Amino acid sequence: MFDATTILAYKGKSKAVIGGDGQVTFGDSVLKGNATKIRTLGHGKILAGFAGSTADAFNLFDMFEEFLENKKGDLLKSVVEFSKAWRKDKVLRRLEAMMIVLNNDHIFILTGNGDVVEPEDGELASIGSGGNYAISAARALKKHASLDEEALVKESLSVAADLCIYTNHNIKTLTLERAK
Repeated sequence: MFDATTILAYKGKSKAVIGGDGQVTFGDSVLKGNATKIRTLGHGKILAGFAGSTADAFNLFDMFEEFLENKKGDLLKSVVEFSKAWRKDKVLRRLEAMMIVLNNDHIFILTGNGDVVEPEDGELASIGSGGNYAISAARALKKHASLDEEALVKESLSVAADLCIYTNHNIKTLTLERAK
């Protein structure tokens, strides 16, 4: 995990949600508190979040968007091809970076090592320095609270911000409603 951010994604029954904090750090200093580390891709049908260097995030988001276009929005095919390309690129594979991408059907964690991980439960994924705090809170809240997907992500990220010095309370979320 990286001392960079916290991203949490939840593919629930009625919607898919991704959230992230806004803190950007350099060593032990906070450079910015209101960064946006999540994005909508694939003509609004895919949600993505990034942990790692900000400059790398823009390059990887753009690169992944190209794979989505080439695969006509098919998330599964796109993540496989994107991960192959990321791993094979001599410069990109050295990035200390991770991504979460999801839609209403799939959720994946991607790395420069070529990893394409679909969480065991198929619903929750987290990355970044506060990721373990956020996913732990999300699992507990999912089990013991009656929160919709967006509220669960926000509350879980708030718990992570209380515990992780690299995570702040400037939480942003994006959602995809499930077709009815």
